[in-house]
Amino acid sequence: MTMNELALFPLPLVLNPGGELSLKIFEPRYLDMVRDCARQQSSFGICALITNQSSDHRQISAIGCAAKIVDFDTLPNGLLGIEVLGLERFRLIGLRTQENGLCIGNVEPIPTEPILPVPAEFGLLAEILAGILSASRKYALGRDQLDNASWVGFRLSECLPLELNERQQLLETSDPVQRLALLASWLPRFQRSDDEHEH
Repeated sequence: MTMNELALFPLPLVLNPGGELSLKIFEPRYLDMVRDCARQQSSFGICALITNQSSDHRQISAIGCAAKIVDFDTLPNGLLGIEVLGLERFRLIGLRTQENGLCIGNVEPIPTEPILPVPAEFGLLAEILAGILSASRKYALGRDQLDNASWVGFRLSECLPLELNERQQLLETSDPVQRLALLASWLPRFQRSDDEHEH
């Protein structure tokens, strides 16, 4: 594994490989970062800012995801809007801060997960995702991947109402089937809230 330097955009959210995000950019350091990435056709890193329960201090997660800018536009409020696509995950080895406040990470890429079929015991997860996606315009091009355990796990991580630290836990899980097992263990929580709405 080689180490790379990557400009970091710490945010209170998780980007997954293959994930799509819309971001609003207004701080000068991030406007410069976006301009540099567009000019060099390079990516930047998104790391979740997780609040430490004991100290209330927010810290940058050690596992993040590289982001590629796929579209940008000036929003009605004058801010820059960008659409990004999640590439590979990375591990943060070191961190330095430039004069303009931009964090530069020393990162080690995490190998792409193997493509594994969704095991029969987690077939319900793929069905739930298919139902969610049929009511959405997102991921129209990826819906042929509903038997790809990695793809299903990452998309459910984005679609289900999970806590930030749970999404981060799923990002950090290196086995796609183990990720599905975690999601399956959390499912009763969502089914219970649906039942409550019906009564």
